[in-house]
Amino acid sequence: MKEGIHPNYTEATIKCGCGNVMKVGSTKESMTVETCSKCHPFYTGSQKFQVASSRVEKFKAKYGIKD
Repeated sequence: MKEGIHPNYTEATIKCGCGNVMKVGSTKESMTVETCSKCHPFYTGSQKFQVASSRVEKFKAKYGIKD
């Protein structure tokens, strides 16, 4: 590898919109993100399944399928 062309790899601070702060390795010193693993609906288990169920009901209504 060539000397002097690579960025410095340091410890970075990641700040989330929910207030969570994480320390990771990066070439930037700090970053701000909108969602993290503490507040993202997929990881917290608070996903709304109504959207999926309404799609199923819409499909059944469109093709006349009854339970």
